Amino acid sequence: VQLQASGGGMVQAGGSLRLSCAASGRTFSIYVMGWFRQVPGKEREFVAAINRSGGSTYSADSVKGRFTISRENAKNTVYLQMNSLKPEDTAVYYCAATLRATMDRFEYKYDYWGQGTQVTVSS
Repeated sequence: VQLQASGGGMVQAGGSLRLSCAASGRTFSIYVMGWFRQVPGKEREFVAAINRSGGSTYSADSVKGRFTISRENAKNTVYLQMNSLKPEDTAVYYCAATLRATMDRFEYKYDYWGQGTQVTVSS
């Protein structure tokens, strides 16, 4: 599967952004999807994951209550709605897909990665 992330940009603290990740290739609904982020010089960090049907999600503590992951299998797209953004959310955000059956926070368990989209939150 090929993944294309979009929707990043620059926003002030307290603002919102919605990231999208469009998939092409194999049937989208067979993949568990995840979002990760990375700041230069630091390891990639788990943000959120969603199961194949979209009925279950799993988020990092740092984004709970602010970020929401969702998916539309008919559109081959996964989203990350980011509200109440903070400067510490500034990073390159990546979407990822795995054929494993369960959601996971470890990046090595994801098989496919998008190219990343930059999110910058100013104070």
